[in-house]
Amino acid sequence: MSSRSRPDPLTDWRISPLSLILAGAIRAIAATVSFRFHDESAVRGLEHARRPYILAFWHRHLVLMRYAYGGRRMSVLVSQSWDGELTSRTLERLGYETVRGSSSKGGAMAMREVLRRAREGSDLTFTPDGPRGPLRVVQPGVVVASSMTGLPVVPAALAASHAKLLRSWDQMLVPLPGARVEVVYGSPMQFDRAGAVEAGSDRLRDVLLEIEQRAEKLAKEPA
Repeated sequence: MSSRSRPDPLTDWRISPLSLILAGAIRAIAATVSFRFHDESAVRGLEHARRPYILAFWHRHLVLMRYAYGGRRMSVLVSQSWDGELTSRTLERLGYETVRGSSSKGGAMAMREVLRRAREGSDLTFTPDGPRGPLRVVQPGVVVASSMTGLPVVPAALAASHAKLLRSWDQMLVPLPGARVEVVYGSPMQFDRAGAVEAGSDRLRDVLLEIEQRAEKLAKEPA
């Protein structure tokens, strides 16, 4: 079904049961894989001290990234589309709070809500290349949010010893039951108001690519 033919996501009865199924599937996958975390001392230190931060990762790692987060409250920016509504309700079932909007629709209002959540002490999540790509291209929202809130950005990436790649724009990675999932964190990054957004986006992209490559290398190693 094309996005043009889909009904209003706020009234489509299918979204609620689908989100229940997806959340259940994610929990089932998480229960059958083993996680290994690398370079996590900085992010765990932030969480232990209850210092808010921004978790940033590629959209293709969304399925199990919930289990890389150990804080108390996380707000996620999700697009105002049919797919976004499904994603929003699924994430809420997994314990996230969501903010609706994207660079193409509702962006300014969503950013104001994101900033409000940050002032209340919530951590934030951004998929910098979401919601529709291009793949592995950092959109400026995460850098702008960091510069306006002063929150550090913690890059994260994961890979699995056995996984299926979906035929979606982001090549969504779905770990298979029994897989070993390697989660790699980058050092917290600061983006100040005086910095150039484009340069900051490029810097974050380079780190995300680097830690993704490391996660993939770890996933290929013998158990």
